[in-house]
Amino acid sequence: MTERASIKDVAALAGVSFKTVSRVVNGVDTVLPELRERVEAAVQTLNYVPNSAARSLKSGSGNTIGIVVDSIDDVFFASLVSAVEDRALEHGLAVIVGSTGFDAQRERDQLALLAGQHVRGIILAPVGDHSDFLVPRRRTLPTVTIDRSITGFDSVIVDDYGAAKRAVEKLVASGHTRIALLGFDDRLQTAQLRRQAYLDVLADLGQEPEAALAPPVSHAADSVRPVVKTLLAQRNPPTAFFVANARHATAVVSVLHEIGRTDVAMVSFGNFSLADAVSPSVTCIDQDPYRIGTLAFDRLVQRFDDPYLEPEQQIAPTTLVERLSHALPLPVEK
Repeated sequence: MTERASIKDVAALAGVSFKTVSRVVNGVDTVLPELRERVEAAVQTLNYVPNSAARSLKSGSGNTIGIVVDSIDDVFFASLVSAVEDRALEHGLAVIVGSTGFDAQRERDQLALLAGQHVRGIILAPVGDHSDFLVPRRRTLPTVTIDRSITGFDSVIVDDYGAAKRAVEKLVASGHTRIALLGFDDRLQTAQLRRQAYLDVLADLGQEPEAALAPPVSHAADSVRPVVKTLLAQRNPPTAFFVANARHATAVVSVLHEIGRTDVAMVSFGNFSLADAVSPSVTCIDQDPYRIGTLAFDRLVQRFDDPYLEPEQQIAPTTLVERLSHALPLPVEK
């Protein structure tokens, strides 16, 4: 068996001190670009893998991981965080959870806080890109993104476009052609993909997009309530809603029941509690956030063992859960 390369082997091949190699491997920013390139080339040539156990003992970062998500009270992320916590406990790891509130600067502050606490790795639902912060720490602060991706990093996502297209097509198949999009937030990759799928289905029907049928909605769940009422008050109101996330879907169901408009068809991107208990029960795209969290944690553990793995994008499957709400008939014209 070939003996594993050491840090001194890398230093000798690169023509630098082993302290310089350590700085490069640990993401320290003070190394000259020329020296950094020589060290990285030597690392690749020798297939050098740092001793993660030794680094953990030195930095005190061996027993905690961080999770940064949009909101800890979001039904999707609550399930995902639960999965990560379950897997972490199995590995003897603790978990620190932070939220971004969909704010890129707050997200960066959370990342800096976790890095300062020497967490062993991070699972992140990115709002911003933050490559300038994450890339120099790629080896010492392994990061796996969830729900959305950052180029050059591992990610666990779903086929947002394909799943959204199936959802809208399900409404069309039930006879609905005047369909409103609810829950669109143009800051998020997921929302952009789901909106594009919505627009493409309508284009296939020969429809021009109507801004009034796809209004922007802030992330707060209750922000969608007045939007629903405004849409239904139009002279030619929509007969169906495609709701782009489960957080807003719960509020949509609530307001439809309050105003006695449970005749409006609906599909939610994301399953949620009581979706199968209300009447009519709600047809959903089920993303299985628990599985996404499990896949993300397992990839992070692989990164602990080998920080030089090539970035991988995993696409978790989705399921269209057909209940009753997509198939509500068109209203009878008076």
